Amino acid sequence: MAARQVVAGLDDVDQRIVDELRQDGRMSMRTLSEKLHISRANAYARVRRLESTGVIRGYRADIDPVLAGLGTSAYVTVNLEQAEWRSVREELRTLRGVDHIGLVGGEFDLVLLVRARDNADLRHLILDQIQGMKGIVNTHTLLVFEEPIPAGQTTTAPPPDEDG
Repeated sequence: MAARQVVAGLDDVDQRIVDELRQDGRMSMRTLSEKLHISRANAYARVRRLESTGVIRGYRADIDPVLAGLGTSAYVTVNLEQAEWRSVREELRTLRGVDHIGLVGGEFDLVLLVRARDNADLRHLILDQIQGMKGIVNTHTLLVFEEPIPAGQTTTAPPPDEDG
């Protein structure tokens, strides 16, 4: 995995584009250009440049884990055999339920955010899959009781269509 570096030449308009698309990745170029008071051509060119330089990595749905059936979450701290960190990281990336992997300094080597259907599913993920990996020395699990919804996001679904 190559080291990432800040892209040179990002100005205030680029930062505002990133902020707007972070809030709504489905925003049209017309709406984006109107919000930022720039031409559509300028918005298209800037977004293409942000995509080609890797600042914008992609567009995806922001899924509510609880509503999607993943009502149990935990942070898992991991200590591992130092020589194995790359292979462990790659194996963790393949596991369904591992939402985030952070290589950290300090008392632990990795911090994971994991999501599961329920406690039994969480137990299987941590005890059977993660702790069973070559290179894992030990884990510590911190159960998440509540996750505030990030600012700017709604808690309700859009209203149904008139027909439905």
